[in-house]
Amino acid sequence: MIVVDSNIIGYLYLNSERSKQAEQAWRKDPQWAAPLLWRSELRNVLVLYVRKQLLSLETAREIMEEAINLMIGHEYEVISSRVLNLAVTSPCSAYDCEFVGLAQDLGVPLVTVDKQVFEQFPDIAVSLDKYLSSRRK
Repeated sequence: MIVVDSNIIGYLYLNSERSKQAEQAWRKDPQWAAPLLWRSELRNVLVLYVRKQLLSLETAREIMEEAINLMIGHEYEVISSRVLNLAVTSPCSAYDCEFVGLAQDLGVPLVTVDKQVFEQFPDIAVSLDKYLSSRRK
């Protein structure tokens, strides 16, 4: 199991320069976990794509439904005090610290493309590139 941030989930469904890497991460370990916050973050990205006419509203709905089905059973509420402690002791947002806190709670790596997160929390967070190049599942 790995914790993935919303960007990684989005890359799996939205065509980008990181889409193939997200697929590789999925093949390497298909048991992805995330805080419930991922849903709001992905919805926000999908709305931006619809507004820019890169996706239809129907396609955005389908992507969201498919992503929810992928993550069902692996979504978690994160303890607020943990998130607050992580956020005030780092320059990272509380949003980012939800993912860090969940990875700490589960004792698994957080795979992210957020440079600030993997630099601030090198004990738990790893870049997507590094995760894919490691032997560790």
